[in-house]
Amino acid sequence: MPEGHTLHRLAIHFTKTFGGQRVRAASPQGRFAEGAQRIDGRVLGEAEAHGKHLFLGFDSGEWVRVHLGLYGAWTFGDATGERSLGAPRTEAGTERALQRDADGFVVPPPPTGAVRLRLVSADAWADLRGPSACEVIDPAGKQAVQARLGPDPLRADADPAAAWQKIRRSRTAIAVLLMRQDVIAGVGNIYRAESLFRAGIDPYRPGRDLTEPQWEALWADLVHLLRDGVRDGRIITTRPEHRTHPGPDIPREEAHYVAYRTGQPCRVCSTLIRSAELAGRSLYWCPGCQTG
Repeated sequence: MPEGHTLHRLAIHFTKTFGGQRVRAASPQGRFAEGAQRIDGRVLGEAEAHGKHLFLGFDSGEWVRVHLGLYGAWTFGDATGERSLGAPRTEAGTERALQRDADGFVVPPPPTGAVRLRLVSADAWADLRGPSACEVIDPAGKQAVQARLGPDPLRADADPAAAWQKIRRSRTAIAVLLMRQDVIAGVGNIYRAESLFRAGIDPYRPGRDLTEPQWEALWADLVHLLRDGVRDGRIITTRPEHRTHPGPDIPREEAHYVAYRTGQPCRVCSTLIRSAELAGRSLYWCPGCQTG
């Protein structure tokens, strides 16, 4: 499932590529036909993300809410070819000439697969496949969705104190709390494991046993890591001193401390990385480093 940085990258892309433009909307698959009809011909004014939710705002005052879930992905096409954000991911191809119809809209290729929503502008197109949620909502509906979410470390309006009030009262393991979207929005399995490692916190430690300074440091590091994810388009959590390859082209096998490294030696203390199932997800940690 894409983590929060991917949704914010999507919001940035939609704002840059489709913002202020009138779009055509269709549902080739048919499952979103009524919703597509409501936004067809409208101007896409803004896009924003909150946690793992993407909101596309239209001049009608309505919003399209998308949650990609485990299998959802957006595919984009323009003069530079096609690329996708979500799962799976593909990179842009070579430049190509765009064809436009009599009304000035791009002529996209025929849809392939189960395209839930297709958006087309004068310069680009976007196809959505496999989301767990795709709906048109009014401002009150958007507010209701966001009210159920915890603070998003990538949003300017995030209030880490709201998350702390839930954590400090909970007997639940901090590793579980970090994955609860009503506590913190946007943190997924990798950011959960890596942030706890970097903080030296035992993932099984109850939330109420954390100190406020520990929480403040953990939050600050999540903000830092997620911002790096938006900038880089990938999750890199290792510090330069713990890599053999300096520079921006960090190989995948050196990008993380503990995530997906079960049985391998810790980059810091050489203790073997452990994994276990916790609340239905795989948890990764270093018993040598994470004792706090």
